[in-house]
Amino acid sequence: MENQILYLSDLRFNVDTWKRELQFHFNEMDTFQEKLEEIASRNQDALVAVKLEVFQNRIMIEKDAISKLKHRCRNKIANINNAAINENIYGRFQNEHHTLKEDMRTYIKLHYDLKEEMMNFFLEVL
Repeated sequence: MENQILYLSDLRFNVDTWKRELQFHFNEMDTFQEKLEEIASRNQDALVAVKLEVFQNRIMIEKDAISKLKHRCRNKIANINNAAINENIYGRFQNEHHTLKEDMRTYIKLHYDLKEEMMNFFLEVL
């Protein structure tokens, strides 16, 4: 039973860490959006305008993905909090956790790819 409590505590730590990271990325997307708006106000080039719109759309998609992952994290925490002490949770939580873990890994990779593309764009136009 003590091992199970430690396991749940470790799971909760991971999920809480992901929630903080997702919130940071959400706020970071707001910062990038502000930078794109600043560029739009200073630059009238049609090609730049197209790229700006693409990045703005990608930011909206990114923020939606973040919201969905944060919701999944909240549900995961609720499941952890509601786990019965005598329940055999290892298999169930490992499978659920693995899926969320893989989705977080994929999201983080895509996030940093987008961030790199935007930073390169900023270097081009600024």
